[in-house]
Amino acid sequence: MTDCSGAPVLSGLGDRYWPEVIEVLRTVVPVYDKVNRVISLGKDEEYRRHAIAGRVVAGNIVLDAGSGFGNMSRLALEAAGGDARIVMYDPIPEMLANVRNVWGEKHPALSSGIFEHLPFRDGAFDAVMCGYSLRDAIDLRQAISEMHRVLKAGGRLIIVDLGKPDNSFARWVVSVYLKYFLGISAYFAAGKVGLKFKTLYGTFLRWPKNSELEAMLKEKFSQVVFDKGMMGGAVMVAAYK
Repeated sequence: MTDCSGAPVLSGLGDRYWPEVIEVLRTVVPVYDKVNRVISLGKDEEYRRHAIAGRVVAGNIVLDAGSGFGNMSRLALEAAGGDARIVMYDPIPEMLANVRNVWGEKHPALSSGIFEHLPFRDGAFDAVMCGYSLRDAIDLRQAISEMHRVLKAGGRLIIVDLGKPDNSFARWVVSVYLKYFLGISAYFAAGKVGLKFKTLYGTFLRWPKNSELEAMLKEKFSQVVFDKGMMGGAVMVAAYK
């Protein structure tokens, strides 16, 4: 199975490409949020809110997987009326270190590690959230399995990320944007360091098409609600255990 460029569809970034992506993310920590807003055409927060609405409620225990500075955590707390226990989990310690600058002393609990080996007990969380982070999994199937494991019965896996449209023309449009125009947008937003966001195209190539991601989630979850934006170039997903 191949994507629009003829590259094989892989289940995650793999052991070789993942360190390269992580190193790029580490170098763009200071401008990460600013550039993410630009490259999502200003819709990143709208999509996060849509995915979280009704799926994080008061009293929930929530894992923000690939939390970055905590944008998903902030919106989840808002949705829960401030009554939620959140763990921010990220593979990049520098991201978590910056959380203290963004949140102050009242930041959520912090933990660092990879998706494929979550250091939490079975059934620990009411919801697991992945905001623009699941595409950076080393092994996507294993990451999904781990997230399923740490969810309670009836728990929700909430995903907001790039989409890879099933329609070949739409997929081509998204691919061209990421390959040729994303770097320009990131440069104007953040200067030379923004050019490093061009590595996002490599993660897109390794990311499954929307229907393939939905099928992968259905292997583990009893119900999957799959919403799309930007011609399928953005996905908002809730998978129920």
